[in-house]
Amino acid sequence: MAEPSPEDITRLLARWTEGDEGALTFLTPLIYGELRRKAAYLLRNERQGHTLQATALVNEVFLKLEGNAKVQWQNRTHFFAVAARAMRHILVDYARQHRRDKRGGRAVFVPLDEALAMGPEVSADLLLLDQALDRLMAVDPRKAKVVELRFFGGLENHETAEVLQVSPNTVMRDWNLAKAWLRREMEASRTK
Repeated sequence: MAEPSPEDITRLLARWTEGDEGALTFLTPLIYGELRRKAAYLLRNERQGHTLQATALVNEVFLKLEGNAKVQWQNRTHFFAVAARAMRHILVDYARQHRRDKRGGRAVFVPLDEALAMGPEVSADLLLLDQALDRLMAVDPRKAKVVELRFFGGLENHETAEVLQVSPNTVMRDWNLAKAWLRREMEASRTK
């Protein structure tokens, strides 16, 4: 099967937005694999016995996105940006639940310069990251969006630049500054 073009996906997204449920049937297999790879990347270093799997994460994303059928999808990149936000929310909700279940727990620092790779204590780390990302959003929304798109969405620099309508160099600068800012914020939260 030939790889679908971004234009094919954009057309199907537009049809889905217009209420064509059949478009979602054609769209799902075209985007499922990419969403599954992004989910697997986010979950790759989870602790043993972790109950949220990549397939379940993608299914949760689809459930959230089906409720957003009224979104005016601009293109494939816009779709994956919205999917990135949905993945972030699902993972943070899962981490909060896990933390509640453990009744606390110590947060462990996650090195951001390793592309924000998740370690064995991802629940606490993800909560620290989410809180720091919310603080960054209040200070510099574009940098926070860059982190969300790159980390949770797995978008490349040029795709992130397209979503945010800035240059790829601006994305790289924002990414580097955001990582440093988030590292500092997470370290400060960890020592409290």
